[in-house]
Amino acid sequence: MSEAAPAPTTVEQAVRAQLAKALGGKRGMVEAAAPTIVFTLTFITTRDLRLALVLSVSGTAVLLALRLLQRTTVQFVINSLIGIGIGAAFAYRALQQGGDESDAALAYFLPGLLYNAGYAVVMTLSILVRWPVVGFMVGSVTGDPTAWREDPRVVRLCSRLTWMLVLPCVVRVLVQAPLYWAGTSGAADRERMIALLGLSKILMGWPLQIAALSAMVWLLARNATPLEEPAPAERSAEDA
Repeated sequence: MSEAAPAPTTVEQAVRAQLAKALGGKRGMVEAAAPTIVFTLTFITTRDLRLALVLSVSGTAVLLALRLLQRTTVQFVINSLIGIGIGAAFAYRALQQGGDESDAALAYFLPGLLYNAGYAVVMTLSILVRWPVVGFMVGSVTGDPTAWREDPRVVRLCSRLTWMLVLPCVVRVLVQAPLYWAGTSGAADRERMIALLGLSKILMGWPLQIAALSAMVWLLARNATPLEEPAPAERSAEDA
């Protein structure tokens, strides 16, 4: 029988554990990224919505079957499938409203753009009101969802970590929004705008996210903030 992993004793250990759980390791990241990459590349190069769906969903079905056979979580595969479905629904709606393939391609990118903008706004507001979202990762480990706010050191650390989650979203919006608006404005180089949107979606997806997570890991490795303040008697003994 394998021994249970030791409970985290510092804020940094707790956040690292929760990040690993949320991302699902290397396999979870691949499962989340691969179907979206297949759909994006196929749709942008062929403008065939049905073909893009068939290829991406078929790949997702294989990943899902492997997970089910191994009796492990299907969360990351399902998340990818949901993202593809939302983008495809926007593209299909554009076609139904009389748009052409270019209109459908641009519509496909809109949900991701809105998601990143909304995510950045919510995360930033959480920092400004001193309820950084990463703090709730700490709360999920300690069993008290709000006790972490009593320690200013923990609030500062969680605010810095939350900023690192905000940054990739802001970069994506700053790069992709001008491309999207240029495409929808009827510019002569509309096809090039669509190609650049597809390229940016792939290059600024998981690669950018991994860079942000690596920065978080670097910051987490520098400090050791206790999850709980030592009792007064313990502090007195340490100072004696």
